[in-house]
Amino acid sequence: MTTATFKHIAPTLPQQPGIYKYFDKKNEILYIGKAKYLRKRIQSYFSKNNSNYKTFELVKHIHRIECTVVDSEQDAFFLENSLIKKFQPRYNINLKDDKTYPYIVIKNERFPRVFLTRKLFNDGSEYLGPFTSVLQVQNLLEFIKQTIPIRNCTLQLSEKNIEKNKFKVCLEYHLGNCKGPCEGRQSLEDYQTGIEQLKNILKGRLKPVIQHFQMEMKQQSQKMEFEKAAQIKKRLDFLLRYQSKSVIVNPRLSNLDVFSILQHNNEFCINYLMIQNGTIVQTKTIVTERHLDETKEEAFVFAIAQLRSLFKSDAKEIVIPLAINYSEKEVKLTIPKTGDKKKLLLLSEKNATFFIEEKEKKRRLFLESSATNLQVVLQEIKQELQLGDIPTHIECFDNSNFQGAFPVSAMVCFKNGFPSKKDYRHFNIKTVEGINDIASMKETILRRFKRLLNEKQSFPQLIIIDGGKGQLNAAIQAFKELNIVGKSTLVGLAKNEEELFFASDKQSLKLPLESESLRLIRRIRDEVHRFGLNFHRNKRSKGTFINELEQIKGIGEETAILLLSKYHSIENIKKISESELASHIGKSKAKIIYTYFINKKASHGG
Repeated sequence: MTTATFKHIAPTLPQQPGIYKYFDKKNEILYIGKAKYLRKRIQSYFSKNNSNYKTFELVKHIHRIECTVVDSEQDAFFLENSLIKKFQPRYNINLKDDKTYPYIVIKNERFPRVFLTRKLFNDGSEYLGPFTSVLQVQNLLEFIKQTIPIRNCTLQLSEKNIEKNKFKVCLEYHLGNCKGPCEGRQSLEDYQTGIEQLKNILKGRLKPVIQHFQMEMKQQSQKMEFEKAAQIKKRLDFLLRYQSKSVIVNPRLSNLDVFSILQHNNEFCINYLMIQNGTIVQTKTIVTERHLDETKEEAFVFAIAQLRSLFKSDAKEIVIPLAINYSEKEVKLTIPKTGDKKKLLLLSEKNATFFIEEKEKKRRLFLESSATNLQVVLQEIKQELQLGDIPTHIECFDNSNFQGAFPVSAMVCFKNGFPSKKDYRHFNIKTVEGINDIASMKETILRRFKRLLNEKQSFPQLIIIDGGKGQLNAAIQAFKELNIVGKSTLVGLAKNEEELFFASDKQSLKLPLESESLRLIRRIRDEVHRFGLNFHRNKRSKGTFINELEQIKGIGEETAILLLSKYHSIENIKKISESELASHIGKSKAKIIYTYFINKKASHGG
């Protein structure tokens, strides 16, 4: 991806924390990174001042960029790590502490101990984290130790051991850091109350704890105990700065899939988060077009099934924002109201919202950029064709037939370089028998511009006739008959050579092959071909084209089209011998057609 290309997409990147993924042309992940401000970080890779060779090589191979927004820089850290583990991109450096993030464990035992660990066991204990810093965990545990009396010994405090007075209180009891459950000085119920307060802090439910400290600080101030009030304020400031855990990683969550859906215009945007072992390992956002009479729920069910199949998910729980009728009966559907699953659902919705906003920004930027570029291109066409005005209104006409039969004409209209589809027109040829492109073009131009005259509508600055000089001259003749010569510039476009020509010129005008002006003219020509072809298909499917051959019993549509494409009209087919017909469609069908026309001629007396 070049710096110039990146400049076009830079404004669409979010200015929020999250992770970014770089993909190559084969859609393989090159690199995964995190950022507090995604746009700023990604822009740094395309900086002219970047002299890092590895970065230079990486940028050369970037073909596509994908972003996932999260709530905080810490969340971005965890998501980046889990995705690097999952995909192992070749440009990522493995983290040194990749397998040893610190957790705080609340042991599954009477009078649970609380301590730092780097190993997770399936022993029923509660693991909270991981945390980005060992120092952070140590400070947190020290803070808890000073505020909530929790034992730090390894004694087996069974009910039987306590009753037998096997233990004596230690120095921690005398320092006020423990209430002495080993000697029965603290009940299990009171200890569990302290554990619940500890969980409040670790899980981010800080409001009740903060309110308690604020009240205590106020009381100490009123007692003139300013030193104690200052100590409490330090604890309070620590709490206010601390973010206890990330919604991105929570070992208590089982494997589950999280889906959200948002409707935008006539499309549905569905975001998917795959959670494995409490960690986001996949993120994907897709957009589906809403079909006629399709409900939001129906589109959601289809997208869920598609994404689960794509990512081979076997999760037994799906978190969603609305009730749906899902076919996998063994899968549990959850619509969370609060808690970690609700946070994940909100994160999914946040990414869906970002995806829609990014898409809209790209669309607006494309239109603005295209509008600016197209004005330059239209100025080029004006100069190259020596037009009096910039051709902000261009119409292109083309004759069309279906395998040499059923002539029609089509017209497409471009305004300011963009298709104006409401102004497209089809023309069924009414006054011309058989295939006669020149006469058909004259009829089409007469009908089109006679109507514009009658309705007093504006004329295009440029009219392109897709065909030879004969068709261009026919169009000019139509202008003469309507007495409107000079109101528009008419040019012909050679079907094969892609050369433009004026009726009065002997030499054609060849635009540079890679010029933007020729590309726009090609696009207009291709559009009129597409429009005319679709018109034919629709008429054939509706049975609008019916000819005498198809009415003969035993002769089908394919045979009729074959003969018409070869001989162009029914009158020509009537003149063919039976043997010549047989050479094209076989003896039996040739006999049927030949006999039909002989009998018809006889019945009309001659």
